[in-house]
Amino acid sequence: MSTVLNPQAVAERLGGPRPTRSLRPGLLDLPPGVELYRIKGGGSLVVPLRAGDKITVTDPEGLQPCEIAVFDDGGRSVPEALGARQAVEATGLHAVLAARSEDAGRAVAALKRRGIDLGTARVLRALEGERAPGTAESFTCDREAICIVAAPGAAMSVHEQAPPTDLTLRIDRARVEGKAPPPPVAEPLADPRVDFRIAAGTAQAYEVKAGEYIQVLDIEGRECSDFQSLDRRLLDRGIARPLDATTTRTLMGAIYPSPGLYGKYYDVDQQAQVEIIRDTVGRHDTFGLACAAKYYEDLGYPGHANCSTNFSNELEAYDVERRRGWEAINFFFNTGIDDTNALYMEEPWSRPGDYVLLRALTDLVCVSSACPCDVDPANGWQPTDIQVRVYPETDLFSKAVAFRMTPDAVPELTKQTGFNERTSALTRDFVEYNGYWIPNSYRDHGPQSEYWACREAAIVMDLSALRKFEILGPDAEALCQYGLTRNVRKLAVGEVVYSAMCYDTGGMIDDGTLLKLGADNFRWIGGSDTGGIWLRQQAEKLGLKAWVKSSTDQMHNLSVQGPKSRDILKQVIWTADTQPRLEEIGWFRFTVGRIGDHNGAPVVVSRTGYTGELGYEVWCHPRDAVAVWDAIWEAGEPHGLTPLGLAALDMLRIESGLIFAGAEFDDQTDPFEAGIGFTVPLKSKDDDFIGREALLERKAHPQRKLVGLELDGNEAATNGDCVHVGRAQVGTVTSGVRSPVLKRNVALCRMDVRYAEAGTEVEVGKLDGHSKRLPAKVVPFPFYDPKKEKPRS
Repeated sequence: MSTVLNPQAVAERLGGPRPTRSLRPGLLDLPPGVELYRIKGGGSLVVPLRAGDKITVTDPEGLQPCEIAVFDDGGRSVPEALGARQAVEATGLHAVLAARSEDAGRAVAALKRRGIDLGTARVLRALEGERAPGTAESFTCDREAICIVAAPGAAMSVHEQAPPTDLTLRIDRARVEGKAPPPPVAEPLADPRVDFRIAAGTAQAYEVKAGEYIQVLDIEGRECSDFQSLDRRLLDRGIARPLDATTTRTLMGAIYPSPGLYGKYYDVDQQAQVEIIRDTVGRHDTFGLACAAKYYEDLGYPGHANCSTNFSNELEAYDVERRRGWEAINFFFNTGIDDTNALYMEEPWSRPGDYVLLRALTDLVCVSSACPCDVDPANGWQPTDIQVRVYPETDLFSKAVAFRMTPDAVPELTKQTGFNERTSALTRDFVEYNGYWIPNSYRDHGPQSEYWACREAAIVMDLSALRKFEILGPDAEALCQYGLTRNVRKLAVGEVVYSAMCYDTGGMIDDGTLLKLGADNFRWIGGSDTGGIWLRQQAEKLGLKAWVKSSTDQMHNLSVQGPKSRDILKQVIWTADTQPRLEEIGWFRFTVGRIGDHNGAPVVVSRTGYTGELGYEVWCHPRDAVAVWDAIWEAGEPHGLTPLGLAALDMLRIESGLIFAGAEFDDQTDPFEAGIGFTVPLKSKDDDFIGREALLERKAHPQRKLVGLELDGNEAATNGDCVHVGRAQVGTVTSGVRSPVLKRNVALCRMDVRYAEAGTEVEVGKLDGHSKRLPAKVVPFPFYDPKKEKPRS
């Protein structure tokens, strides 16, 4: 009988060195034979099972049912394989697989490859009823089978609070022979034309046709894969033109391209060869040399395998001249440049299953490697395999990067909002924001024109990337009162309050608005997933009977802002007699209504915004988004309604003194320092709330204050610029803009309280902060409409 020893305990007992320890939540440290998956709300997952395997389904948020179907090797439905005493019709599963989503398509394709007919499926239902967050159920399989686990749920109307949410699936394998096997290779994105594995320390050349897709996948995580391509037609003429670093960076204006308008790689003749479609890592070194023999020789490792030699060997078949060092796209290789301009490396950011998806823009000869480096952190000290797949040009893949709610979360690909069908007809300039593609600016308009439309007429903007959480249950109010700085007990149904959410240190988690839908029903709308996760953790810690349900995917929203916004929306929004009419909604209140008449799409309309103008936000389910857009657009055209993107929004919000996460606040900044001290009623709120003690101390002994700056001249300040009095730095610019309406450059600045008085003369540092400075003075903010008469009007 063997005993598993704790290495650190052994080292301490024997007096030896303590082993290196690091926490890496992106690489789940699971025991051999244990697998962990996420089933997206409204989605499903297909997994193979063997006799004795145990599955455990957990509901992290609560109130989410589950359906499980099992099929034998003949494709027959066998729910009894999991001990089902009573199986029912697979209504929820069928609805999930009928959805027009990539998740559903992948699950259907996986079942089809295994010859499974869902027509006769019967399911086992789990996690039914009023279950608390974290509830789990386990089942043991008695035979070899294919299992599909679904998290069904109907579309949620905006006045409801029952969104389908995620489940987690844990599999404990009954048999684990010898060393733990590597994680399984992720399911293909579609049916690949080519699918091969590159063993660690080797490389492989392959050919692709114009329009085909190339997927380079990191199987186990933390493994680099160098990539190069050459135009096949030029090779046939004896001309080798590999991808070139300088050309690509110059034309794209970026260290490495990313999905979107600026996502191509070029050769030295400025011909694009490949385009980035997806990148679930987003952090690489692009165009360092592939590792070469000289690197290892200089370290004292002569004869070490290297990617450059492997590339040359593979490309010999195409009569490509050998190179001692091949330039390459170093996917998953993590380097950076420090403050002294020194080049350094660290372990890759990639996790198991991460990938890059490229599209060939011409016929190519490609070569990919699984890097052999085991003498530094380049591959996490342990080289592993790389998977390469080539998909036909007939497949269609959305452009996306990966978004993770938490470091250990399964990545989510960038999504389109419900309004994308309309916004994409008006622009191709989209940027990734909080996991969604959001317009940055619109053709035929541009940021300046969009800005003036908001100040003088009206704009419509897609802000669906805001995070929404449904907070409900008999202890919902108590949870909100404890988790937010504002006095939630004073809220009436139909009222909205703007609040900060803080850690116990007083540092901010998020800011946002809270809507009171009923006595025990609230909706938190913020900029970060962290807010909902934090509230859920507090409810669990305190034992409160309250659920915090993620509803972002079920509720998208348009912001309609500007002096004419009320005139536009009152033509569009119908409300029942029990609800306030559009023109009756007061500032920071909302109404529930429909588009057009009582048969129209349901909406919630709040008198809130982020522009400093009179304005509203219209909330709807994504399935109704096009109808909502069309109605507002038609009513707004006579009033000069203009679409507005993120670039113009930043101008508007800075002028209006509205704060933004990562700029005016972070977890080191309290609400007083962020300029929203009014959200912390320390005297009038008697109930305790998270951060109260720290905020009392911080308010009594302030160190920094958010102030406005007015700059001399026409050069703008930008985020991160240092602010000086003499040699000493006394502040940092958080946001800056050249204000069209004020005709001068203004900025928000986090300033030492000793220099925060209006009229104080300071200098904004450029270059190294000393070699170039912009004269400025402290002024009150908001710069535009300081009494907020516009939004109150």
